[in-house]
Amino acid sequence: MIFDGSCGFCTWAARWVKRWDRRHRVQLVPFQRPGAPERYGLTREACERAAWAITPDGTYHRGAAAIMVALSEALGCPGIRALYRIPLFRRIADALYEWVAAHRGQLPGTRPYCEEHPEECAGTRSDGVELA
Repeated sequence: MIFDGSCGFCTWAARWVKRWDRRHRVQLVPFQRPGAPERYGLTREACERAAWAITPDGTYHRGAAAIMVALSEALGCPGIRALYRIPLFRRIADALYEWVAAHRGQLPGTRPYCEEHPEECAGTRSDGVELA
């Protein structure tokens, strides 16, 4: 799962998914890690707009779909992915995700990943603040 490592809420959410990942199937990657977006065929801009999940078969999932895929893999429960295929559920999940993404800087969270691990991150945060 590729997430915004400069965002406290995003870091909290990514770690929450990882806590449920008892089979170690989900890898967390902050998009600020040098070369990470390019390594996964993404742009920095795409990563600033949404979280991403890439399944072992090479399928890319963005936003709410990425969260559902990561949760499904972490919990070993394919039913979570199936929920996202229901049109009404998908519309609600997408709208909620877009709202959260737009307000993530105002939501509670934890210390951002890139503040805890500056050696793994480079460049600037999505709000333009230089990272150490």
